[in-house]
Amino acid sequence: MSDGAALLDQAHALLTRYCVLPSPEAADAVVLWCAATHALPVLPFAPRLSVRSATKRSGKSRVLDVVTALSHRPLKTVNATVAAIFRSLADTHPPTMIFDEVDTMFGSPKVAERNEDLRGLLNAGFERGNPSLRCVGPQQIPTEFPSFSMAALAGIGTLPDTIEDRSVIIHMRRRKPGEKVTPFRIMRDQPVIVETGRLLGAWLGTDEARDRLRAAEPLSDLEDRAADVWEGLLAVADLAGRDWPERSRAAARRLLAETGVDEQETSLPVRLLHDIRLAWRNTPGDFVSTSVLLQHLKRVEDGPWSEMDITPHRIGRMLREFGITAKHNSAKTQRGYRRTDFADAWERYPAHDTDPADSDPPSFPRDPGRSPAGEPSEASVSVHTPSDQAQRPDALPDALDVPLKASGKASHGFRRSNGIRTLTDASDTYPGGQPASGPDAEYRQPGPGPTGADMPCDSCRATPTRIDKSGARYCPACAPRLFTAA
Repeated sequence: MSDGAALLDQAHALLTRYCVLPSPEAADAVVLWCAATHALPVLPFAPRLSVRSATKRSGKSRVLDVVTALSHRPLKTVNATVAAIFRSLADTHPPTMIFDEVDTMFGSPKVAERNEDLRGLLNAGFERGNPSLRCVGPQQIPTEFPSFSMAALAGIGTLPDTIEDRSVIIHMRRRKPGEKVTPFRIMRDQPVIVETGRLLGAWLGTDEARDRLRAAEPLSDLEDRAADVWEGLLAVADLAGRDWPERSRAAARRLLAETGVDEQETSLPVRLLHDIRLAWRNTPGDFVSTSVLLQHLKRVEDGPWSEMDITPHRIGRMLREFGITAKHNSAKTQRGYRRTDFADAWERYPAHDTDPADSDPPSFPRDPGRSPAGEPSEASVSVHTPSDQAQRPDALPDALDVPLKASGKASHGFRRSNGIRTLTDASDTYPGGQPASGPDAEYRQPGPGPTGADMPCDSCRATPTRIDKSGARYCPACAPRLFTAA
């Protein structure tokens, strides 16, 4: 039997001579995929190769040129109908389908809808034993057509999720000025690459190689669909030996990690789970109202929510996919979500982010007039006039315009003399004493009241209240409230 490792090295050298891949692992994956096309008769799955980029002139077509020359019986499907493709896959060892500029087929929902049959073919052909059923002839006789075959696709942007889930994904980037490649000349270079592909077919077409591949059970830590996609590539690497088994598993880990991050960014429901999780890390309480949740989402940096027509109904529809539904708070005054309802989804869809200790995650904005747990609380003192509110849009409602429900009435002088108060100001504490400046400069730390002891807040029963110069009491932990001294 031929030296498989040497043949893979030769194919790798040809690929990297004409193409700049995003990483060494990506180059290894492309070479193993091309080799696997020659072993398809004994493989249970036919992974797709998705070569994509954000812009044109990123080297996708050149990679596809090399892949075409290295693969088994390449079938370029330019302007081919789905019916013609169906009838081309009837052999025991079907050709390798090659699709370039696939963004013209799936680039928009309207265009993708016209190519639904092609998407169905690509999905069904991933696994052996999934024929496509079509009616044939004047009598419209139901006929099964084989669909199992390898396929390489190149284009700008992403493919439909169901295709990418079955693909080895290569994210191409435009070459830097210092990254040099050998110009590819079809008449000069293609025959050399085709000969290397022929040698790969001869190696993997022997009875010994096919018997070993048919019985192969590659060891890896991959699971579910990822294990199916990479099974044939790992089996070919194990058959080749030398350093290719280690290189193949390193390639799988690297490319799957990149795909995981990309999935997190493109899947809105999963992105929604992660943004809510980040906010809840530093937020006390189990309940958050839907209105506060929407405020938080619109403030997420680099998030899609501020540019979307995000509504409670749309949020609810996405979260229902994870078994999470809106509920009332204990007072039956608000609808929102409870932290405990997210635990299962957060465990099943972990975020690909940094360690929480290395970041400063946001927290939910305080809902004016609500306690941290989302329960009703009394109104707050904040701004004096509409012009003040316009200057400080994050300020709390004016106490003069909202009924004050506390253990007493704040003095008129207190309400008129205080500066603008915001949610951030109201939640600050000053354990070291009175602040030197800022909105809280006129407050002093709680001290002995008229009763001779510090008075706890009537709501949370834990935080000592502050006393201003006029004698009114204030709780810094709850949504701002006023209490007159007894």
